[in-house]
Amino acid sequence: MATYKKRGYKPNTKEEEQNTVEDQSTTAEVFNTLDEGASKTEEWVARNQKYIFIIIGLAAAVILGYLAYEEFIQEPKEAEAANEMFQAQQYFDQALETQNDSLYNLALTGGQGKFGFEDIIENYGGTKAGNLAHYYAGMAYLNTNQYQKAIDNLDEFESDDEIIAPLAKGGIGDAFMQLDQPEDALGYYEEAANMRTNSFTTPKFLLKAAVVAIQLGDGDAAVEYLNRIKNEFPESAEANKVAVYLGQAKAMQ
Repeated sequence: MATYKKRGYKPNTKEEEQNTVEDQSTTAEVFNTLDEGASKTEEWVARNQKYIFIIIGLAAAVILGYLAYEEFIQEPKEAEAANEMFQAQQYFDQALETQNDSLYNLALTGGQGKFGFEDIIENYGGTKAGNLAHYYAGMAYLNTNQYQKAIDNLDEFESDDEIIAPLAKGGIGDAFMQLDQPEDALGYYEEAANMRTNSFTTPKFLLKAAVVAIQLGDGDAAVEYLNRIKNEFPESAEANKVAVYLGQAKAMQ
């Protein structure tokens, strides 16, 4: 067991003297080992400093290149894409209000010298505007009965938004329903209902899922969806329709 020895301490016995010599020898060995390790490290660095500098230089170049790309290329491209898409969004909003197919087509293909959503997707892929253009294009195709194009575009759209993300999934479900593929539609309605919990999209797609489940003969699933609307969203517009469909679903159980 090691003991503390005061400064200037002198061993009184041969045994203590021997222990002191051994301690000093061990300490010297430790420092020699550390010195040897440090020397080997220094030698390794000296031998490989060329490669070390190359690696550091490459890492710095990558970081600086990324920052330069973001500032001088990506940010201006994002702003340009958003500016180009403004007119297409105006056409889309007008089309929603009037349900005018020609306005949906203008939103898709462009007008007044401005790009449509199709052009934004083609020319500004990788930007936020390019991603959002997939959503608008998908909904425009859905409203003009081009269902496979609607599915393709909405499937490309990525978002964490509370409202738009479920609407995109539900839009794919609507397209599959129009293509007479209710099994596929049900899966997307369920996904849309469960993606977020809010009083707008959740009861909306729970009701659609329940209606399709009834159509497919799955009364148990329909009852589950309808009860969720009744219990969790009693103030929603969909809650007013629950009683009718719940009777049908229970009759199938």
